[in-house]
Amino acid sequence: MGRSRGGLTTKIHAVVDAKGLPIRLSLTPGQAYDGEAAMELLNALPKNTMVLADKAYDANAIREMINGQGAWANIPPKSNRKDPICFSPYLYKARNLVERFFNKIKPATTSWPQITWP
Repeated sequence: MGRSRGGLTTKIHAVVDAKGLPIRLSLTPGQAYDGEAAMELLNALPKNTMVLADKAYDANAIREMINGQGAWANIPPKSNRKDPICFSPYLYKARNLVERFFNKIKPATTSWPQITWP
């Protein structure tokens, strides 16, 4: 757990497959930079993989690592990015699979839900 302005927090980073099933998970303190977890989670990508990630992972080092493995990064650019990048909003819609994964592991009420995978 880490301390941030909101109190004690922990971030969960996840890599999911095309069905939304978890492949790799990482926990970091709430105040930690997201790129450190990304470098660990994405260090062994299969060739021709498409990586869909949110703006927090928009860094040249992450993009270069992904491209160096023969994969493709479809990450929306941060508003302060100076150099243009290739980004497809249409393909990015598939990122909802990771959001669905997080909704499955979040408690719906005060007790943890039963998780069932398709």
